[in-house]
Amino acid sequence: MAIYQKSTSQFPVSKLNNMKKNPILNHLIWKTSIGFVLVSLLLSACLPASASPEGAGKRKVEVFSWWTGGGEAAGLDAMIKVFNQKYPDIEFINAAVAGGAGINARAVLATRLQAGDPPDSWQGHAGQELIGTYVKANQLEPLNFLYEKNHWLDVMPKNLIPLISQDGFIYSVPVNIHRANVLWFNPNILKQYNLPVPATLDEWFNDMDILQANGMQYPLALGEHWTAMHLMETILLSSLGPDKYTGLWNGKTDWNSPDVKRALQAYAKCLTYANNDASTLTWQDASQLVVNGDAAFNVMGDWAEGYFKELHKEPKIDFGWTPVPGSEGVFQFLSDSLVLPIGAKHREEAIAWLTLAGSKEGQDAFNPVKGSIPARSDGDRLLYDDYLQSAMDDWTQDIIVGSLYHGVVANDSWKTEISTALGVFLTDNDVDKFQTSLIGACRRFGPCK
Repeated sequence: MAIYQKSTSQFPVSKLNNMKKNPILNHLIWKTSIGFVLVSLLLSACLPASASPEGAGKRKVEVFSWWTGGGEAAGLDAMIKVFNQKYPDIEFINAAVAGGAGINARAVLATRLQAGDPPDSWQGHAGQELIGTYVKANQLEPLNFLYEKNHWLDVMPKNLIPLISQDGFIYSVPVNIHRANVLWFNPNILKQYNLPVPATLDEWFNDMDILQANGMQYPLALGEHWTAMHLMETILLSSLGPDKYTGLWNGKTDWNSPDVKRALQAYAKCLTYANNDASTLTWQDASQLVVNGDAAFNVMGDWAEGYFKELHKEPKIDFGWTPVPGSEGVFQFLSDSLVLPIGAKHREEAIAWLTLAGSKEGQDAFNPVKGSIPARSDGDRLLYDDYLQSAMDDWTQDIIVGSLYHGVVANDSWKTEISTALGVFLTDNDVDKFQTSLIGACRRFGPCK
């Protein structure tokens, strides 16, 4: 695997050779240089201490993320605490931006990158979100040197490395693994109505039919637009199965097929059970409806578990979990990853942060609180609760597929067009029109011919 090496050449050799051949030029340069040094020394001696550049000599690192709520912020705080202990001379600047599962943060980040003002490191999703956006735009440094120095290839998932690499160069440090296809449920509601934990889409729809017949108008809790897209990708997986779902993103499954239409119809049916104020709710609001007993189900990634713990809810008592019905044995994943931008103002400090983020110590501080499992294979299982231990087991034995919304399987342009089409569908409920839009999106930005 190629190793990235930063060039140290700052002056062409040909110019140095020309200078050696011209003694008059050398003499003039020598006199000018001595004069400049003397003037500089005199000026610096006359300047008061307060006139030195602000923050000169102070080490700091600015890290940009959208870890601002629920267990996410608590997990980041836990990792920052370890970083501060390990690097007490570096000030950590938390530049997190809240809202929309990263939508707001990435908009701010894009503005900063356009202005040539990158943070020293930022959070992104492993997969096409990083490779198809920032690597394509030549905005990231390769990190092979960190992987080799810290022997990370021995402990990082073999199936994850290709997703964060291009042309032999590795471009990010994954700090966790999240599962997207999780159905959270209220055990007390299922027990009250003698309902089984659903294993298929038909069983799930039947459970929700019974709950509606008994007065629960909206048994499925849903939040803002991105959570509807998250729900859509899990229903596509459940309906199509892992091979055909993966085929949507590599061109092997026809978006115009009857199978895809049936999957979209299943998604449309699922939405009939959801609350009609979804667009006004955050993912935390929707999750809380379940543990409060106002809804029975919610499809959300396992960061919801970190939020439930923050609410002091007990697993298997206040909340339960199962793969989204129809996706048993499949782990639909995403991974938060940290990067090193080209032109980072505090490059060495950023490398220190990335080193901590990729370490066992850093990941075991971050993940048990956030509600995710470590990307490393050597995490201390004793630090993780029942749900996270079950996720660790599933990650090693299930079929692995990537998330759409969370950046694994589609580039930003493709994902944005799917999101736009979904926005129209959530208004008009026209499955045929929605499928036509998805076919067009794949032709413009995906592998469809």
